[in-house]
Amino acid sequence: MNNPFVLLVDDEVGFVEAITRRLVKRDLNVISAFSGREALESLRINKNLDVVVLDVKMPGMDGIDTLKEIKKKFPLVEVVMLTAHATVETAIEGMKRGAFDYLMKPCDIDQLVSKVNEAAAKKSRHEEKIREARIKEIASRHG
Repeated sequence: MNNPFVLLVDDEVGFVEAITRRLVKRDLNVISAFSGREALESLRINKNLDVVVLDVKMPGMDGIDTLKEIKKKFPLVEVVMLTAHATVETAIEGMKRGAFDYLMKPCDIDQLVSKVNEAAAKKSRHEEKIREARIKEIASRHG
C-alpha cells in the first residue's frame, strides 16, 4: 500500500501547520482545510484521499456535521475525529456516524500516524472487495 493521503481539517491554523509538518516527516501525504466546507471541497477535488483527520469543534459547520456529509458523499473515506473538548457523547456520536476512531487533542503524533495507517488500510480493504465484486459480476455476465 502507498503512503496514506490525508486531509487534516481544523480551524486552528498553527495546529494544522505543526501537525502537517510532523505527518509529512513520517512519509504521509497531507493536505489541509480550515473548515468543514473547505474539507468537502478538497474531497471533491482530490478523489484519492484516504483518511480525513477532523476536528470536532469548528465554527460554522462542526466536525459532526462535516462527518455526516463526508460519509454521505464519500462513503469509503475513513475519518479520525480529534477533539480538545473531551466529551464522551461527541466521541460516541462520531463513532455512530461512521468515524473510524477518535483521539484527544493534543494527541501523540505516533498514535495519530498509527490510526491514520489503520484507517487507510481499512479503506484499501473495502476498495479491494468492491473491485473483486465488480470482477465477479463482469465474469458472471460473460459466462
